[in-house]
Amino acid sequence: MQENDKRIIKKYPNRRLYDTEESKYITLEDIRRLVTESKDFIVKDVKTDEDLTRTILLQIIIEQEDDGQPIFSTQALSHIIRFYGDSVQSVAGDYIQESINLFVNQQKKLQEQISSAVGTNPITAMAEMTEQNMDMWKKMQENFFKSTMQSGFGKNTEDKSEE
Repeated sequence: MQENDKRIIKKYPNRRLYDTEESKYITLEDIRRLVTESKDFIVKDVKTDEDLTRTILLQIIIEQEDDGQPIFSTQALSHIIRFYGDSVQSVAGDYIQESINLFVNQQKKLQEQISSAVGTNPITAMAEMTEQNMDMWKKMQENFFKSTMQSGFGKNTEDKSEE
């Protein structure tokens, strides 16, 4: 989808967000609702026209992490921070993205199977899904390790045996 096909949210210097489709000011909660409803949008700085969508989404994640049960543990966040500037940053980003895509697709399949479970044995359906998940994770990990080795991660350019 092109940018001009997306709903435009303008961010003003006073931190207020304006939904151009609804012609009204909105909150981060309203943007969270757009995300959960799978509505395409872009947040633009009203002065610079800079795309602020990622920044706004990160703010929503921070709010969600502070309210209730967080998704990211301190350890997971520390690992993610360590990836920045590392030689595997792009590979790690791709791996995380693929992991999330896999999870989302499996959730959709699970919902579809539950909906059609009237004539299906739920234990058989879960066993099949588990097997599919394991196969996909195995392939994803193989690709991850293949990519990290190609990017030079894990290769030592100094001979440590001389120390």
